[in-house]
Amino acid sequence: MGSLPRTVELFYDVLSPYSWLGFEILCRYQNIWNINLQLRPSLIAGIMKDSGNKPPGLLPRKGLYMANDLKLLRHHLQIPIHFPKDFLSVMLGKGSLSAMRFLTAVNLEHPEMLEKASRELWMRVWSRNEDITEPQSILAAAEKAGMSAEQAQGLLEKIATPKVKNQLKETTEAACRYGAFGLPITVAHVDGQTHMLFGSDRMELLAHLLGEKWMGPVPPAVNARL
Repeated sequence: MGSLPRTVELFYDVLSPYSWLGFEILCRYQNIWNINLQLRPSLIAGIMKDSGNKPPGLLPRKGLYMANDLKLLRHHLQIPIHFPKDFLSVMLGKGSLSAMRFLTAVNLEHPEMLEKASRELWMRVWSRNEDITEPQSILAAAEKAGMSAEQAQGLLEKIATPKVKNQLKETTEAACRYGAFGLPITVAHVDGQTHMLFGSDRMELLAHLLGEKWMGPVPPAVNARL
């Protein structure tokens, strides 16, 4: 009898491009490593405010570095990520509150759809330069993820409910308690210890902590093309 899977939590926001990278790598490994991957939709704006951190776009050099970094990572990780044309408006003006409340509702009602729904929202904002703030945009992503129009509309109607609002707030506060100052963070629970890793480039260290084999960001056991 094998050992029980270790719990690995990924706290993420679809406004965060590096969250997408970490998300896809963990999704590739979730059936290779002995882990129970738990996706935790969170609000990056709340974490930035709580920690006193600022978005990279507010520092021009950091923004330029990020644009080039994502271009290189697009090929290395085989994820079709592209910088939004109006980056500052997307990051600082429009935000992701409605999208993350929607994903929170998905997680509460249909958790089996959370992976696909999250991916489709990232594809909209970080691959196709499309909106994720308007109701029709969220519905389009949900239907592309495989939801019926009725199912998607029902979930969208729940984003203003106290249950959904409170759950997103609680998940964001949990990330802060783990020490988050941005997203993504990966939290591994191993042998009674909790390890918080920031960013999408700590997966080799995560493998070490889990006692698992790291085979690069595109393990040969999976077809990574999105």
